[in-house]
Amino acid sequence: MTYQDAIDFLFSSLPMYQRQGKAAYKANLDNSLRMDAYFGNPHHSFPTIHVAGTNGKGSVSHMLASVFQQSGYKTGLYTSPHLLDFRERIRINGQPIPEQNVTEFVTDHQPIIVEVSPSFFEMTVAMAFDYFALQKVDVAIIETGLGGRLDSTNIITPQLSIITNISLDHTEFLGNDLASIAREKGGIIKQGIPLIIGHADRDTEQLFLSMAGEKQSPVTLAYHSFEPAFQTFNQEGNSLMRIRNLGTGSMETLTCDLTGSYQQENVITALTAIGLLQKLGWNLPRNAMESGLVSVVKNTGIMGRWQTVGHHPRSICDTAHNQAGIEAVMKQVMSIPWKELHVVWGMVNDKDIGSILPLLPKKATYYFTRSSVPRSLDANQLHMEALACGLKGEAYPTVEEAYRAAQQKSGTSDMIFTGGSTFVVADLLKASGHQVP
Repeated sequence: MTYQDAIDFLFSSLPMYQRQGKAAYKANLDNSLRMDAYFGNPHHSFPTIHVAGTNGKGSVSHMLASVFQQSGYKTGLYTSPHLLDFRERIRINGQPIPEQNVTEFVTDHQPIIVEVSPSFFEMTVAMAFDYFALQKVDVAIIETGLGGRLDSTNIITPQLSIITNISLDHTEFLGNDLASIAREKGGIIKQGIPLIIGHADRDTEQLFLSMAGEKQSPVTLAYHSFEPAFQTFNQEGNSLMRIRNLGTGSMETLTCDLTGSYQQENVITALTAIGLLQKLGWNLPRNAMESGLVSVVKNTGIMGRWQTVGHHPRSICDTAHNQAGIEAVMKQVMSIPWKELHVVWGMVNDKDIGSILPLLPKKATYYFTRSSVPRSLDANQLHMEALACGLKGEAYPTVEEAYRAAQQKSGTSDMIFTGGSTFVVADLLKASGHQVP
């Protein structure tokens, strides 16, 4: 079996949320526990940090992994979804799991995969935990998938739980209101295990405090510990942040190579986590924290977060795909000087289009498209819905065609933004010749 054979087997045999949506969602941990038992409970052999939330959980996970790497720890990182290659989901010190390991995993364990018939995500979690155990990592940063309580990763008992924030997303699984979603995300709270909340409104904060109280889990509110003062950029194009310590009133300056303005909240969550982890005995020196934050992309290979893919015109892509994420990204788009704005836009078919399209600026030319995954919304349907919201543009059959059209119609002082879906960004990166870092 070749690597491509193994990937084809996984993609064709196992239900995959990214492709099939709700049909791939398993509302229990039964398969995860069966797979875990089969592999001998590998997650018991390394300490973990568990990260959930609606937005920011991927960025926070990568930030923490980068800091641990800079501190000299052999660091596992499990995230999802992938953009270019399946192996992005499972990394050690930034290096994706080798093709040979994926192939051997599928070849050696195909009988149990067929017998249990796990979802694609359940199988990937089992592969990650097995690989981290075999490679004897010092620590693993584990990002949840959709929720928390019933997420396949929730079989771990971490040293620290983090919930970045709560907003409306995946409502068909997690509930139609913030309280319901918070309860699902809060399902990662474990008995006596410290919890960090990155950001929450008053009602959600009280809900988390109540849930944590039932588990005797000490809570730290990152937004009560630090606040962003302002953000600018240095000569290298990295984000330069001034952050106020609310406990001491002192100010500090931090540099990060993730340059989205929304990353200020994620940096504050990561800072809070680092402080608590130091108290738990982890050796995370100040210089490692600083060098880790300035090298997140280099150290971990994270892609698709306010990522520059071209110059003259400036071309940015971002994987924000729900209301809160798109609001934040569009705020930054509108804060940047450009002569004309061109937006390559596609969405998946289970998003609430009516709540998202009004967030997009009317002063732009749109290139409506669909990604290559089956869940992608038809470009012509998206086009018609957008016209009703006052957005002007044309429909294109593929992301590459839409992006090339935007390039042809753009001047050097214009800006092209590509987004609306993780999978639109993935198709753009593939079309642009990007490789897995």
